[in-house]
Amino acid sequence: MIVMSIGRVDREGPKTVCVIIGTRPEAIKMAPVIKELKRRGEFSVRVISTGQHSDMLKQVLDFFSIEEDVSLGVMRSKQSLDYITSSVLLGVGEVLDSDRPDAVLVHGDTTTTFSAALAAFYRRIPIGHVEAGLRSNDLTRPFPEEMNRIATDRISSWWFAPTELARANLAHEGIGPEGVSVTGNTVVDALQWTKEIAVEPSEPCMSGLTGGAPFILLTAHRRESWGEPLVRICNALVEILRRHDSYRALVPMHKNPVVRSTITRILSEDPRIILCDPLNYPDFVWALNNCGLILSDSGGVQEEATALRKPVLILRDVTERPEAVEYGSGILVGSETGRITDEACRLLGDRAAYAAIADRCAGNPFGDGKSSARIADVLSAAIE
Repeated sequence: MIVMSIGRVDREGPKTVCVIIGTRPEAIKMAPVIKELKRRGEFSVRVISTGQHSDMLKQVLDFFSIEEDVSLGVMRSKQSLDYITSSVLLGVGEVLDSDRPDAVLVHGDTTTTFSAALAAFYRRIPIGHVEAGLRSNDLTRPFPEEMNRIATDRISSWWFAPTELARANLAHEGIGPEGVSVTGNTVVDALQWTKEIAVEPSEPCMSGLTGGAPFILLTAHRRESWGEPLVRICNALVEILRRHDSYRALVPMHKNPVVRSTITRILSEDPRIILCDPLNYPDFVWALNNCGLILSDSGGVQEEATALRKPVLILRDVTERPEAVEYGSGILVGSETGRITDEACRLLGDRAAYAAIADRCAGNPFGDGKSSARIADVLSAAIE
């Protein structure tokens, strides 16, 4: 039994939708949805930024030529989950009291997603959850994202599941079929659009990679990677480069000081490793598309790598995107130095194994680049 289900909203005048985002991944994945809703002309779209991430989120919005209507600016140094949750809940609540939209759209599994959805639920405003239904079935991994996603699904009214497996997860929990749509993942929409214009990177530190020099892309930031797991991941990169001395590495570092201090301590002395701030989105897409191998604990990168048919070693023990492993380019390796090193060296040294990854991705399970249009179709029919 779901908590609240509203299949249709009857109203007069423009269909007012508040799209609430707080982090860089949300901005990337919701940008195509925002642009599609605005393109159609039948929606009055309000973009609410909580600022859970500030600079990184603004980069993406600027790239997609999207302006925030409201910026809450909640981000603080060393912010706690308690602080983010309460600040977003109160801030979004005030905006919703003022705007009284017909619907609220949230994305994925962030603290902004959960808190904004809760604010809408308290006001009985129907919620559309983009990227609904993903499950790792372990509340501690990813933490706190698994709980955020489950709780948001329980109070939503429309569920935009990216895959059939996500739909099945919702059905298993008693959600649907009414209100559930399999749309594909909007990250494919964003990726396809960006790939066409991300010809050369703008970041100066990447200039040495543009001539075809082979390089590895590493991203690691999740809470379960902090501490010893991240130490082991960094040590694995050092060993991989020792065995493959023709390769370089690009490591965009998350803004979190816990992450940056570990990465800098272990990797800063090797001249073949480029440490940099988080890349703007087109530069990151260029790096994804041109690297030889990806090491990442990111959920979105699993989808992007599969869409680009690039091998990605998933630096986690479980994933809420098992399609990336079964049908895509992902290989679950955890955070043990030896396993990461061995798997990376196997792929870098075995052309047949590397090519098999690309072949497996021929039918991308995460979508065809038309997810945003499907979401807009559902909202168009649901809000009369």
